[in-house]
Amino acid sequence: MATRRTTMRSRSGKKLYAVRDESGQFKDIQTYKRAHAADLRHKSKAEKETAQGPMEKRVRKAAKDAVKSVKGAVAAVGRAAKRAVKQVSNQMPAPKGTAKAAAKKATAKPAAKKTAKTAAKKTAKKTTGKPAAKKTAKSVQKKAAKKT
Repeated sequence: MATRRTTMRSRSGKKLYAVRDESGQFKDIQTYKRAHAADLRHKSKAEKETAQGPMEKRVRKAAKDAVKSVKGAVAAVGRAAKRAVKQVSNQMPAPKGTAKAAAKKATAKPAAKKTAKTAAKKTAKKTTGKPAAKKTAKSVQKKAAKKT
């Protein structure tokens, strides 16, 4: 957006650019030298488009289109997430039959199962014997087989 600037001179004689707001008060004052150098560095949209080649224009357009499609995808994901939150928060209560079945499953006694498993492991260990004893028994058998 171009703003209208007034030129004036300072006490020392330097040329100034002054920008006024709607009420006529000074909004911004710059030296002409700095403002003019900034103007030369800045290119307008029309200048940029004429300086570009046909390939650069295509690349720029493709990049803009890609950004638009990504923004659309992000918006779609956001909408889907909102929809999912609404569905989860507004769920109907479960029928009574399924609630009872779930309650029965929850009240099953896992402690009894655990004690049964540990008891079975203990008895299995007692009948199989200790690994060191097995090893010594095997070595005794081998020695006996060699002697005979």
